[in-house]
Amino acid sequence: MEGDVKIQNIVVSCDLFTNNCTVKKVVKNIENVQYDPLKFPGACIRLKEPKVSILLFDSGRIVISGLKSEDLIIKAIDLLKSKLKKFGVTFSKKPEWKIQNMVASGDIGFPLQLTNVVYNLENTEYNPEQFPGLVYKPKDTRLSFLLFNSGKIVCTGGRSREEIITAVKALIEKLKSIKH
Repeated sequence: MEGDVKIQNIVVSCDLFTNNCTVKKVVKNIENVQYDPLKFPGACIRLKEPKVSILLFDSGRIVISGLKSEDLIIKAIDLLKSKLKKFGVTFSKKPEWKIQNMVASGDIGFPLQLTNVVYNLENTEYNPEQFPGLVYKPKDTRLSFLLFNSGKIVCTGGRSREEIITAVKALIEKLKSIKH
């Protein structure tokens, strides 16, 4: 399907509004936790289902990465909260979360001649000796694309699936107007 896009990773920031949670307490009570305070102030908790990594800080804030769909955000937060509750952590209110970044990959449905694209599309970088993909940053957006000769693409910087799909459709229209 032309313009087929699949979400590969979602990064979410969240305030759990914990009252009595510390990283040291988490390290003692939860399995699959990595913590080295000399290298990084947060603990990395790895969940198996959904398969995600969560960075937890003494502030009660977390960053979740590895999510494959928006449906899994609440599931991951609720699972972490239930693990924290088991050793007495309390919460003052409902967590507030925000998608910070989505990474999607896909196929635009036709091959590209990147040497033509770089000359006909503004805000591009292409150095095939260093990397086989072309970087394209559309104006007036936080999104970035990697484009490959095969027609495969990677999109980063989105905050919703709809935003990414809209941007991919616009990209395809621009690319169709360039001779290949």
